[in-house]
Amino acid sequence: MTNDFALTLLHWFRENGRDLPWRQTRDPYAIWLSEIILQQTQVKQGWAYWERFMRRWPTVEQLAEASEDEVLREWQGLGYYSRARNLHFAAKQIVALGGFPTTIEGIKGLKGVGDYTAAAIGSIAFDLPAAVVDGNVYRVLSRHFGISTPINSTEGKKEFALLAQDLLLPALDKKGMGAGLYNQAIMDFGAIQCTPASPDCMNCPLMESCVAFRKGRVAELPVKLKTLKVQERRLTYVYIRYQGETAIHRRGEGDIWQGLYEPLLIENGEFSVLNSCVPPVASDQRSSAQLIKKNVKHVLTHRILWTDFYLWEPAERPQLPEDYFWIKEAELDDYAKPRLIEILLDSLTL
Repeated sequence: MTNDFALTLLHWFRENGRDLPWRQTRDPYAIWLSEIILQQTQVKQGWAYWERFMRRWPTVEQLAEASEDEVLREWQGLGYYSRARNLHFAAKQIVALGGFPTTIEGIKGLKGVGDYTAAAIGSIAFDLPAAVVDGNVYRVLSRHFGISTPINSTEGKKEFALLAQDLLLPALDKKGMGAGLYNQAIMDFGAIQCTPASPDCMNCPLMESCVAFRKGRVAELPVKLKTLKVQERRLTYVYIRYQGETAIHRRGEGDIWQGLYEPLLIENGEFSVLNSCVPPVASDQRSSAQLIKKNVKHVLTHRILWTDFYLWEPAERPQLPEDYFWIKEAELDDYAKPRLIEILLDSLTL
């Protein structure tokens, strides 16, 4: 049964697999870059970013020599910026090692690389016999084999990892090659055929052996425990405009958007920390500040942000709080910013 499953997927992949640029190479750098970009990003969005990075830094050595600000700037718009910081750090690791690691454990030693990413890179670049288990794979396996174990439980992770590895073995040829092809096949099958919503069951080559289809459980699987508690935060941003300049600062460690830039921030009404600047929204000068946007909702994985956005054009240059500095408005695009800030700035006439 496992042999039929693997061979069916490989046949389907030959007819329906996606033609992606990072599949035209065995360069581990290009493959690693694609996997990091696609960790939290759809292919149609990540494709352009992969091409942009490959044009600017065609080798890992060149990426390692870039500054973190440059990398974050190229990453702007993709979100989950820790991926970009990890990418840059790992590039330096690879250079220090003298080349890309060629074992699963070695690849997992790179910053930001876990079991799935290591298996994907190792199998595609080096034909290492390691099975990938991502959201697509969880979905395909849970439906086809009728597995109700929650995919985000400790038990579920072990169960699916063992099953995925068992299913990979029949796909290998006599020389032990073919893991990369099989891994790409099952990932594409989940992305194209066995989709989260409205899967194409009636045209599925695995329909007859699919437990979820036979028992009418396709919509129920996979099972995932609800463990995430979403928190809400309220932010107020004040864009200061003074004689063609504006004030920004770089976010520090230990919070969202580490290393990215933003305008003057007031959070949860804590205006007292900005007394030296006396932002108009916190004083009797309120009328001199123009409210540009109110209650802008921005959803992150763990948080919902509610944001008000003001424009302040003071008559005199205000004193800035610590860590803020002046730049020319025309230079704003030189600084990597969170997507929320991009949205807010789009409402201004710069």
